[in-house]
Amino acid sequence: MTSLADFPDEVRVEVGLVREHVAALHDQLIKWGLVVWTAGNVSQRLHSADLLVIKPSGVRYEQLTPESMVVTDLEGHVVDGSATPSSDVFSHAYIYRHMPEVFGVVHTHSTFATAFAAVGRSIPCVLTMMGDEFGGPVPVGPFALIGSDQIGRGVVETLAEHPGSPAVLMRNHGPFTVGADAEAAVKAAAMTEEVARTVWAAEQIGTPVPLSDEDVASLNDRYQHVYGQH
Repeated sequence: MTSLADFPDEVRVEVGLVREHVAALHDQLIKWGLVVWTAGNVSQRLHSADLLVIKPSGVRYEQLTPESMVVTDLEGHVVDGSATPSSDVFSHAYIYRHMPEVFGVVHTHSTFATAFAAVGRSIPCVLTMMGDEFGGPVPVGPFALIGSDQIGRGVVETLAEHPGSPAVLMRNHGPFTVGADAEAAVKAAAMTEEVARTVWAAEQIGTPVPLSDEDVASLNDRYQHVYGQH
């Protein structure tokens, strides 16, 4: 069995840094109201080796530490850590294997986004924020049971059809988000819940007005290439 001791120093150094980063980001899931009890998880893939760092299974958020984070290979097999990794590890690993540009994955059961998933509905693109962040609607992925890589397969297949979106609402389950690192994926999870809540509220008032494809493309281009510090 491969262990972390078999890897060079640069890999072990990156593992330490990523463990700290991933552990801290779980606090953001609590801060933005995206998870309850032990549900949800954050992972980040390493740049120096085909490894990922992920939350341990069934551990309460206030008990998480950098040392409790689990290191696995990109098949989901444990390389370092005393705990069992998240039950979603095989799906995270599948996403990393099939989306090489992705280095962060997040799963939550945030209330409003999961409500859309429960009824099998995408979140329609009716907000400039959605054009910015998602480049269109937040799509719905297929139903899949937990415990294998089937959820990861559904995420990859759905995002292939919606390449501008960093988020998928897995039907009857909840949102999965991806990013260039774990922080970007956490941001996408927070934004997914925010737009789900706003669209739900808008639907209580009336019929939300969809944005045109041209306006969405313009918004997304500006947000990705002009907005913020570059």
